[in-house]
Amino acid sequence: MKLREYTAPDFTEAGFVEAPDAVFEPAPFDGVAPENFHAMSIFPEYFKVDGKWLLAEESRMDCVPVLRDGKIHVVEFRNLNKGDMVAVGRTENGEDGIYVYPYGFSEGKAIEKDVFAFRTSRSRETAFSVDYDELYEVLRYEKDHGKIVWVMGPAFAFDHDARRAFQGIVEGGYVHALLAGNALAAHDLEGAYLKTALGQNIYTQESVHNGHYNHLETINRVRYHGTVAKFLEEEHVDNGIIYACEKMGIPYVLGGSIRDDGPLPPVFGDVYEAQDRMRDEVRGATTVICMATMLHSIAVGNMTPSYRVLEDGTVRQVYFYCVDISEFTVNKLADRGSLSAKGIITNVQDFIVHLSKALGTWEQ
Repeated sequence: MKLREYTAPDFTEAGFVEAPDAVFEPAPFDGVAPENFHAMSIFPEYFKVDGKWLLAEESRMDCVPVLRDGKIHVVEFRNLNKGDMVAVGRTENGEDGIYVYPYGFSEGKAIEKDVFAFRTSRSRETAFSVDYDELYEVLRYEKDHGKIVWVMGPAFAFDHDARRAFQGIVEGGYVHALLAGNALAAHDLEGAYLKTALGQNIYTQESVHNGHYNHLETINRVRYHGTVAKFLEEEHVDNGIIYACEKMGIPYVLGGSIRDDGPLPPVFGDVYEAQDRMRDEVRGATTVICMATMLHSIAVGNMTPSYRVLEDGTVRQVYFYCVDISEFTVNKLADRGSLSAKGIITNVQDFIVHLSKALGTWEQ
């Protein structure tokens, strides 16, 4: 697979040469930006400092750029410290020494299209064959050359084949981090421990007697052992999504919710701590796949820029997929821009089985 090459702006052009340096003003208090602060987007953004245009290398939308040690750092409002030098200015074409650049990967500033055309948006009637083909190619490349982060809702844990499929994908090396909530992990572990999810058999979907206790029994047993790893060992659990992550040493971040049962020991109850840990994994992500979780998908979408700066200074694009049976969820993420989000509207359980078979990990 050949990635699209990034073409940086030509800063020798007169408009860039004549542009003023960006203005940075101190944060007046902890957690407060100065007036007229500049807010980041998903695209590469450059700031003119001492006559040189600096790229914000680790970006995140809706955060502010801070000049520190000669580099542009992108900081959440809550993490600002009094005195941090924050870029101010609301223009994006260099007038304030700030340039937002959405065209670095040859998207084209103006693509000729018919004024009237059918099927230009994504819906349940869209054919996604070409998207699947691209995804297979992306994942095979990223397995060894990038970082693949998966964002998952609990729907996977309700189906025997979906759990088996994702376990194979983890063991096949196509997962470098997993972001989810308490529910995905709790029901997946319930499936491994008691062969049910929310009290229903994960294969036949039949409810078992007193099955509504099963997820609580599972959570309680994990809490009894103290850690997920100890639970898996002591209870001889040998299958599932969380089992595969533990076995393969794949980091997973479980962000807590006001509705959580238990929760499981690894769940972050502090929402901002969970956000920080999620962003830690997203920082290096080159492909992100969000599946069947609207809130986590939107959260991770807001954390993920359309580009990544590699250790050698290369700027590369980030692939972002949202897979959901809900058109609303898919199109909300797709609204973030053509590079950063591509939607596939389908049942995620069928999707992951299909993907596992195409990648050759189904029998693992």
